[in-house]
Amino acid sequence: MTATLHITEISTDDFLALARTGSEPVPIEQGPAWDAYDAAVEGRSHWRRLRIDAGDDAVAVISLSAYEGRGFRYLWARHGPVWLTEQTASRERAVRGALVAYLRREAPWATFVRLHAKEEASDLHELLQTVTYDHTIVLDLTPDEHKILASFSKRGRYKVRRTLKDTDMTVTEESDTTPEKFEELYAIYRETAERDGFGIFPASVYLEMLDALGEHVRLWVARRHDTGKNGDLVPGRAVSWVLSTVYDNAGCDTYAAGNTEARDTNAAVRLKWEIITALKAEGVTQYDLMGVGSDRAPTLMGVREFKQQFGEVSFVDPAWDVALKPLRYRMLHWALKAKRALRR
Repeated sequence: MTATLHITEISTDDFLALARTGSEPVPIEQGPAWDAYDAAVEGRSHWRRLRIDAGDDAVAVISLSAYEGRGFRYLWARHGPVWLTEQTASRERAVRGALVAYLRREAPWATFVRLHAKEEASDLHELLQTVTYDHTIVLDLTPDEHKILASFSKRGRYKVRRTLKDTDMTVTEESDTTPEKFEELYAIYRETAERDGFGIFPASVYLEMLDALGEHVRLWVARRHDTGKNGDLVPGRAVSWVLSTVYDNAGCDTYAAGNTEARDTNAAVRLKWEIITALKAEGVTQYDLMGVGSDRAPTLMGVREFKQQFGEVSFVDPAWDVALKPLRYRMLHWALKAKRALRR
């Protein structure tokens, strides 16, 4: 890019108006609906929405949230920037350069900024913490249900049809769950995390999301109504669940869990189909299964085969850290590396 980039803070309305001129739905994490969730989680808050221009033309917009770690603070643009023009490697570098200069001036307390980028570059670092992914599966919900089902793999179609005949299983939306009722679902999540080897947040984080995001978040639960093979199980018991977000006519898996019984009965397949058809009926046009395994995200390899039953894998921009205070960032990297080594 030859034009000098300049960055200005903009209002929520202006941000949305510009973001919606892009080619993709606005990610919920970049939209104003996410602000309430940031406010509900300790150590987080929305910071600013910015417009990045080259001359008179808007190149991208970005919404940034402030995070506080243990002894450091940083900014995170989840699924941002939102690109309004062609996203080339040179434009990515230019935008990051302008953003770094702006943040060093306007947010001198921030050690780094976390954002998404397509092309690898020398200023992009692997995340200090948490998991990112660079491949996902996005389902087009605009065709009729028969065509959507036909787009699944042969195995996926078979499992959907089979589970729909299972009269002992139901899927219901339980977004109005209480902390007491959620305990049953959280126990399933603990079992899932222990089996698949990933970390989970306290139950309060998921309940805060349900409360803060309101109409933009849904909790779907698959339940069994038989008494099991030995006749000793409680009818109506939860076996699998999905917490999904819906924003700008696009849905996304956010969290999901399933116990051993769910695996035996293909409850997760039934859940996906029920979610897809329910959201399609409401006018949602696409559904993102949110991440499959790859070289960049080996911990998600366990869900890759399952999710490929529903569609083709596509590339998505992964998250990266960009140091605003390089020495401080390197010290954090070394400290976390040492901490993990001690745990091992």
